[in-house]
Amino acid sequence: MKDPIRKKEVVETPEERVRQAVIGYLHDVVGVPKGLISVEKAHIQQGEVKRTDILVFDRSGKPWMIVECKAPGVKVNQGTFDQVSNYNRTYQAPYILVTNGEVHFCAHVEGTSITFLDQLPSWQ
Repeated sequence: MKDPIRKKEVVETPEERVRQAVIGYLHDVVGVPKGLISVEKAHIQQGEVKRTDILVFDRSGKPWMIVECKAPGVKVNQGTFDQVSNYNRTYQAPYILVTNGEVHFCAHVEGTSITFLDQLPSWQ
């Protein structure tokens, strides 16, 4: 399958299908330009290289949302939120989204406060 962000063919795994669906939604529905979406962005955390599934930037180039994708059937649980929250310590994005393609949770993060949202926020 072709990844429109990385501009290359990627292996079509269940998690990758979820990731590509989220990218499509962010671009086609939310209106995020492809140039402001990063996929599998590497960062160093506690001496280890970690990869963020999707990182969305605002128009000024600041992280706006970090997305963690899981394969369908993989439970979205506290461990999933811990993972994306740990990644977000690097980026300080105001929004996090966790999805397995079936269940989606979006939250606004402000300091140590997390507020779950009923829908994705407006990107603009």
